[in-house]
Amino acid sequence: MADPKGFLNHGREVAETRPVGERVKDWNEVYVPGSLLPIISKQASRCMDCGIPFCHNGCPLGNLIPEWNDFAYREDWSAAQERLHATNNFPEFTGRLCPAPCESACVLGINQPPVTIKNVEVSIIDQAWDRGDVAPQAPERLSGKTVAVIGSGPAGLAAAQQLTRAGHTVAVYERADRIGGLLRYGIPEFKMEKRHINRRIEQMRAEGTKFRTGVEIGRDLDAAKLRKRYDAVVIAAGATVSRDLPVPGRELNGVHFAMEYLPLSNKVQEGDFVQPPITAEGKHVVVIGGGDTGADCVGTAHRQGAASVTQLEIMPRPGEERNPNQPWPTFPMLYKVTSAHEEGGERVYSVSTTHFEGDEDGNVQALHLTEVEFIDGKLTPKPGTERTIPAQLVTLAMGFTGTDQENGLVAQFGLDLDARGNIERDADFQTNVPGVFVAGDAGRGQSLIVWAIAEGRSAARGVDRFLTGVSELPAPIRPTDRSLTV
Repeated sequence: MADPKGFLNHGREVAETRPVGERVKDWNEVYVPGSLLPIISKQASRCMDCGIPFCHNGCPLGNLIPEWNDFAYREDWSAAQERLHATNNFPEFTGRLCPAPCESACVLGINQPPVTIKNVEVSIIDQAWDRGDVAPQAPERLSGKTVAVIGSGPAGLAAAQQLTRAGHTVAVYERADRIGGLLRYGIPEFKMEKRHINRRIEQMRAEGTKFRTGVEIGRDLDAAKLRKRYDAVVIAAGATVSRDLPVPGRELNGVHFAMEYLPLSNKVQEGDFVQPPITAEGKHVVVIGGGDTGADCVGTAHRQGAASVTQLEIMPRPGEERNPNQPWPTFPMLYKVTSAHEEGGERVYSVSTTHFEGDEDGNVQALHLTEVEFIDGKLTPKPGTERTIPAQLVTLAMGFTGTDQENGLVAQFGLDLDARGNIERDADFQTNVPGVFVAGDAGRGQSLIVWAIAEGRSAARGVDRFLTGVSELPAPIRPTDRSLTV
């Protein structure tokens, strides 16, 4: 155990963010570099090394949290990163992007602020990179088997790395021009600088993983032909079909899906554009959707110089304390203020968009909305609450509805889908087509990065067993497992 009295002697401290006026002028990560190191040992000491560590249940990866908290407290960074990597291929991703369901399940959180597990995690892995402790782990021998992984998001990368280390020859196919999936083009630079992805890709290349960018399976390469070329295939193409808003005026110029808007700002940081083709500069921006993707649009609009930013959410504003029907250790719905929200803008809850209004040139100029309330379990407009707000750029960030079927991938493989449009799979993550597996959002539906990595690791075990008859790879979850929620 780290410090038996740590949780009594020290309160919760989190990473320090840079001043708003400074950080909105650049695209660097919002946190003060190095601000965690002076406090992280004390924060790790707050871990109580519980007899039943419910943080394990909150985390689908089964991270060995009390163990690496103890090592971080003792500043044994090499041992800490070893325990961290034992269950998580990419802790620098989860340590920056995961909403930390492990912290919601922390036993200390019953009556105190929980341990800063996420901050400890990112401190350990950043130290590991700085110290040179993260090295390629090439397989001792090759199996002679080949695997294609479709998609290079967290699920695809996790599956690819696990299978490569097991000795299989793995090629990752990505339809974008760079590896990373939504990590690359869906997550703004200020949340995670892309150098973190780049060095992981170099590690994976050194281990033997091959990468093929600019190839969309279904369009550029027939899926059936890909299946014949490889001994097994892992589909990790994500749930990339954005939920639309079919209201009058949707066709107006300036109304875009979030995943049309966000990648362009990232491409500016990659050097592809001087200015993004879609920009918030000088415009009244409305973001429809109150989740993390919506917050990413808010932060991006601030940095592009928006005249105003308004974020709309159809659901009521969550409370700042746990709701009684969301008890510990479940993941509660709480009012969350992200770094993007700290930077300004207005958040409006319990409203629904009725239509968009444009100018004579077909450009959106205003958004009409109405307040809504629950009546008999249904969201119903409140009479007399209609109003109009200026909107010259609208981003739709209302989530995703399933994997892409228009590119032909599903039909060419002949895959079965479930009632929600996800690709069906068995207990080994194998689809109805022998040798074709599915991991991540393509099979689970829209979910968290930590679930994607867990799915990639688990699917890799299924593939390894299919190819060799037996597998020693870990499988932290089953396809049917779900988040610890009510």
